[in-house]
Amino acid sequence: MLERFGADIDKALFTKRKNLEMYTNSSFKTSNQRIENVWKIQREQRKKLTQEYSQEFMTLFQQWEIDMQKTEEQEEKLTNLFRQQQKMFQQARIVQSQKRKTIKKLYEQYTKDMEDMEKNHGNLVTDAQNEFRNEMAMMQNKIMMKTQQQEMAAIRKSLQSMFSDDSLKEELEPK
Repeated sequence: MLERFGADIDKALFTKRKNLEMYTNSSFKTSNQRIENVWKIQREQRKKLTQEYSQEFMTLFQQWEIDMQKTEEQEEKLTNLFRQQQKMFQQARIVQSQKRKTIKKLYEQYTKDMEDMEKNHGNLVTDAQNEFRNEMAMMQNKIMMKTQQQEMAAIRKSLQSMFSDDSLKEELEPK
């Protein structure tokens, strides 16, 4: 009779282990899919932001290069007209300075935007991790409740079978 009781407990433990493995695997798979989705979105956002700024940088650098070339050509052609050349050279330097300031400002904005996006992505990952922890805690509570219910049912069943057995009744009856 104790062997049957032990076998019932072993069977219940085996079922619990299988249920725990099934719930855990399902939860890990769901969490991995969520995290991979978050990472994919983050990669796409980084790529898009980098492409946007890269295009703006390229346009500014190309324009800057063109301006530099024009300035050099003008310097060579206007050597005889020193005063005119000096005036245009000063104007070109002002434009270059403005473009340099624009590039610096654009770079600072790009850096700030990247930092803000990284903070946002960090928050998204933290939120996903917290959600995973909460789901695991809820799943653990459900498993514990189900396990307790199964154990109580197994104990009741074992006790009922012990007390309903006639041979046991005869042994337990006083002589």
